[in-house]
Amino acid sequence: MADFATYCDLCAAREADDLDRIYHDTRYGFPVEDDNELFALLILEINQAGLSWRTILNKESNFRKAFDGFDISTVAAYGESDRTRLLADAGIIRNRLKVDAAIHNAKAVLGLQREHGSFKAWLDAHHPLDKQDWVKLFKTRFKFVGGEIVGEFLMSSGYLRGAHAESCPVHRKILKAGPPWATIPRG
Repeated sequence: MADFATYCDLCAAREADDLDRIYHDTRYGFPVEDDNELFALLILEINQAGLSWRTILNKESNFRKAFDGFDISTVAAYGESDRTRLLADAGIIRNRLKVDAAIHNAKAVLGLQREHGSFKAWLDAHHPLDKQDWVKLFKTRFKFVGGEIVGEFLMSSGYLRGAHAESCPVHRKILKAGPPWATIPRG
């Protein structure tokens, strides 16, 4: 992104069928309602740590297949044979800490679903928080969740501002979709 000030600028310069552009224009920052998709975003953000987002986008379909469509209950039930299978899968990021975090975090999301009805309801119950407080909260429940991972997860799912520059046409589309952050006064 060296030649571009923002992700929006980078994507605007790409062809319409470019992975980054499609993600930027149709998914990044839009509200997510489905718990499995929220979980998928969290796991993809965790796996992006130390890598480019484009790498993750290129491998997303492999991740979906390897992690059974990011079905939370299925991933939470993974055992050692599943860990071994995932660590041998060249189509995803083969990092034991990230694989273990996915399994742990699936179990954590199941707990949140039992307590709050859904992962989304848990997020909604704590909204609005600033990024620092979100990070503290996530660290009480999840593994492999630092400030960048939590911040990107929350921006990509519509809980924090900042996914798009205000001048970006997609920003206006997201406002129409009613992201949670739109209800928070600026300041």
